[in-house]
Amino acid sequence: MGTATAWNCVSGTSGSYNGVAISTNRGEVKATALRAGRTQMAVHEGLGLSECGPWSKTGGLGDVLGGLLPAMAANGHRVMTVAPRYDQYKDAWDTEVEIELKAGDKTEKVRFFHCYKRGVDRVFVDHPMFLEKVWGKTASKVYGPVAGTDYQDNQIRFSLLCQAALEAPRVLNLNSSEYFSGPYGEDVVFIANDWHTALLPCYLKSMYQTRGLYMSAKIAFCIHNIAYQGRFAFADFELLSLPDEFKSSFDFMDGYEKPVKGRKINWMKAGILESDKILTVSPYYAEELVSGPDKGVMSAKLVIKEALQAEVGLPVDKSIPVIGFIGRLEEQKGSDILAAAIPEFIGENGTGKKAMEKQLDELEMQYPLKARGVAKFNVKLAHMIIAGDDFIIVPSRFEPCGLIQLQAMPYGCVPIVASTGGLVDTVKEGYTGFQMGAFNVECETVDPADVTAFATTVTRTLAVYGTPAFSEMIQNCMAQELSWKKPAKKWEEMLLSLGVEGSEPGIEGEEIAPLAKENVATP
Repeated sequence: MGTATAWNCVSGTSGSYNGVAISTNRGEVKATALRAGRTQMAVHEGLGLSECGPWSKTGGLGDVLGGLLPAMAANGHRVMTVAPRYDQYKDAWDTEVEIELKAGDKTEKVRFFHCYKRGVDRVFVDHPMFLEKVWGKTASKVYGPVAGTDYQDNQIRFSLLCQAALEAPRVLNLNSSEYFSGPYGEDVVFIANDWHTALLPCYLKSMYQTRGLYMSAKIAFCIHNIAYQGRFAFADFELLSLPDEFKSSFDFMDGYEKPVKGRKINWMKAGILESDKILTVSPYYAEELVSGPDKGVMSAKLVIKEALQAEVGLPVDKSIPVIGFIGRLEEQKGSDILAAAIPEFIGENGTGKKAMEKQLDELEMQYPLKARGVAKFNVKLAHMIIAGDDFIIVPSRFEPCGLIQLQAMPYGCVPIVASTGGLVDTVKEGYTGFQMGAFNVECETVDPADVTAFATTVTRTLAVYGTPAFSEMIQNCMAQELSWKKPAKKWEEMLLSLGVEGSEPGIEGEEIAPLAKENVATP
């Protein structure tokens, strides 16, 4: 399952990893010993993996990484795999390169063995935690003494593997290829495979890039089987030698009591959140993972939903509908109506005024497993709410246009809105969301009729959750044309109508896309 691959990037190209595209655009990197008639292609690749056929395999992962990489090498890439040395492989020789790595509260020495097969550098990490447990005479398995039982130190074993995979491109002077020689260097693309090598992006950021190393390196995380995610007791995070800032990427809760009940760490979750690109082993499997629980174990939205629940301290359960609110805590935005209405429906399955912040705190205390309020400006959390929630609620007393509902719909987040201003224009009842009716604009006190309308609409909304009608509504939301092209055209027509001398219609151009950090506006 877990593998690491390293690719060196030389020029921008677009390749494909078992049907899922990998795009790189690195600029030129000097090649080390190019031969005539052969050019060094787009990437030097480093794969980290827990099994690699024919040397080790328990299923499809070993086969894929045994067969795919020679084909990639044939396309001109320089490719290395890094896997554990589970046995005394007769074709792999000691490189005599030994390094020290952090393993829990200890320092461990590992050595590298190497062979060159079918154009691929096969590197094996030698340590007693791999060799003494698994090799032929023990009759043990790769992941445990018998099938279905894990070794107690698997986290330490695969932590070592991840660190070794990051060291290999820098420290191994490999000269078996006819076309390439020397170390792979730091301009590489790593491919982490399944949970066993999910620590690669975390270590890359915390151990190397903080020291100015591997600054242009990237990591792709490939999901071979999402059913195995690497879940361990939350206290075991201390074994991973990572800063506390990574805890939220691992934080996970589910309804299972194994390996422990309650809060856990989830290696695969961290790999997904911290990597630069997420891949699967086939296009259709990718579609299954993002098309809903009826077609896959976990959709991308459900992953974010669970991350959001963990981030704000709610029980992590992807089956529970989540409703979000993003906005200033003031009367115009209807946050006081929201606070008053929550007790009416919660039994169903920014910054602002101090009184409203107090209301949020009181709701948390009253419903500790069902409500969370964050009364501060937090762009990252706003992004998570839009991407992870099932519904976004906009209870404004008046709203000239409204942006939150427009930002939410492309993420498949269904709006529940007050019937006012731009909320009426952009959200169609029963098609792209739900209308609650117009609220009383007198803000001295909350109108009980507004609370009833709010609660009644949310209850009606929750009854639709999980039905085919809800799935269709999500599709309708995501299909909306919500760019600025049409409004810009209307503004252009209006300005041209002013008849300013020399004015003429513009061209049909493509606007420059914003940077990722600019994608969520201030609520």
